[in-house]
Amino acid sequence: MKVRNANITVVKADITELVVDAIVNPANNELVMGGGVAGVIKEKGGAEIEAEAVAQGPIGAGEAIATKAGSLKAKHVIHAATMAMDLKTDEHLVRTSCANAFKCAEELGLTSIAFPALGCGVGHFPVVGAAKIMTQEALKVAREGKSSLKEIIFCLYDDEAFGIFEKQVYGYLRHIMDDLAWGPYVTVDIIIEMAGGIVLIERTNPPFGWALPGGFVDRGESLETAAQREAKEETGLDLEGLKQFHTYSEPSRDQRFHTVTTVFIARGIGKPAAGDDAKGLKVVPYEDLRRFRYAFDHNQVIEDYLRLRGK
Repeated sequence: MKVRNANITVVKADITELVVDAIVNPANNELVMGGGVAGVIKEKGGAEIEAEAVAQGPIGAGEAIATKAGSLKAKHVIHAATMAMDLKTDEHLVRTSCANAFKCAEELGLTSIAFPALGCGVGHFPVVGAAKIMTQEALKVAREGKSSLKEIIFCLYDDEAFGIFEKQVYGYLRHIMDDLAWGPYVTVDIIIEMAGGIVLIERTNPPFGWALPGGFVDRGESLETAAQREAKEETGLDLEGLKQFHTYSEPSRDQRFHTVTTVFIARGIGKPAAGDDAKGLKVVPYEDLRRFRYAFDHNQVIEDYLRLRGK
């Protein structure tokens, strides 16, 4: 499945036979290549792979290093330590070792990488869990759109593991890319209290009308950070005493698409001024708030707020 610049695929094959820039070895942190996938890689690629790996170890569980691939068809082997020498793994180690394998590939400028099911051999991690975790990490890399990787392959040797990965990987990707792409989207709105009233902005974009300052939460932001940023961008004000008021989630509250907004109350600090995306700005006295035509469901928000204040 194509995700921005990268293809994410599931194949049934012997990973040591793939013609890719790198294959991933689910290693131990000492980087000694014993049985399982590691043993097959060593057998087919040569003992020099293990020697080069061990020379860089030991590494922390969850970390990853790269070596040449000996006589394999791949150019590199990325050794991702899914466990320590106790041969035990868990969700955190599967995730971090996968993420660090991707990081290692990107540092090398590789364009293709193939993973087996990490942690599912001697680590006995559930195959379904590994499929979901590895898909989540692959999706992060692909959606960022900045990676050198163009081909991300999940390679399974037996029918059962292949069937599980095929179902989980493609199902998860379709859910994220298709179902969740329609929202709901997360937004914030802020009731900014000033002397004698609150701040309203007049919108320049549809839906038109007056509204509370607010907007979409950016990736990597908390609700509180988004509220502070939106307030600054739209009104020039800093916020003091920020606290949550209520969350509004009615699917029809926004005529454009389904949004869920958390409304905050705060005191405005500074001199209010309309931002670039606002047609106008007013500090409206409490007794005048019901006279305005509001965008979204902000008339309901204002009513709930006035009721809280006993107005």
